[in-house]
Amino acid sequence: MDIKNLFGFLKNNKKAEEERCCKKCGKTDKYSVFAENFMVCPQCGTYMRMGAFERIAVTVDEGSFQELYGNFGSTNIIEFPDYDEKLKKAREASGLEEGVVCGTAKIDRINTCIFVMDSNFMMGSMGTVVGEKITRIFEYATEKSLPVVGFTTSGGARMQEGILSLMQMAKVSGAVKRHSDGGNLYVTVLTDPTTGGVTASFAMLGDIIVAEPKALVGFAGARVIEQTTGKTLPQGFQRAEFMQEHGFVDVIEERKNMKGLLSRLLKIHSVGGAA
Repeated sequence: MDIKNLFGFLKNNKKAEEERCCKKCGKTDKYSVFAENFMVCPQCGTYMRMGAFERIAVTVDEGSFQELYGNFGSTNIIEFPDYDEKLKKAREASGLEEGVVCGTAKIDRINTCIFVMDSNFMMGSMGTVVGEKITRIFEYATEKSLPVVGFTTSGGARMQEGILSLMQMAKVSGAVKRHSDGGNLYVTVLTDPTTGGVTASFAMLGDIIVAEPKALVGFAGARVIEQTTGKTLPQGFQRAEFMQEHGFVDVIEERKNMKGLLSRLLKIHSVGGAA
């Protein structure tokens, strides 16, 4: 458990003394108390959602993360009603310019490219800028012969950008293919929720697909599927455990052990990647 990283993140974080509440059991405590437990409720074990920089803080070696494309931000490219206001609110709520953070880092001294989607920004929806940033990090990793670790969370393609958001599925998938053709490793970590066009493209293209316990993973929502097929879905449908049982997920790992698992996977596939 590498908590020192998160403590460093919290030192200058105004949220440290704010109260948070577990939505399942109602436990209320300081943000820092939940953070020390990797944003897992210490009372009932419910996984709370993490922001991109929180996730990075507990995943990479301290001080090793260098953000790329951090100034990229969406505009209202098809003049969708009220989209400018939604973007403004999303930036205020998340502290980010867009719904994904990309960069380079070391995980247990192994040079790695990383992207982390953030559900605090319009539910991690994939618009043109999200697609562009992830495409660029794969292109950078291909050029430098580096592995990519991607943490996904998303409600799907961003409807406010219409067909342009759907085009990102093919664009990112093409970059993943070129990265793979170069003999490079791609590990995806599916977090709650990973749905829609993200699931239907790059989230499920990893060489190794990891998921957090009970993460929701799917394309269409369960109610839509039931209404369309007229069938009652099995218990646990679209949860990580169900997906692993049916061959869509390779391994489920607890959040506190995620860095250790990623370290082992990267070492197995590393060729001179450690500093």
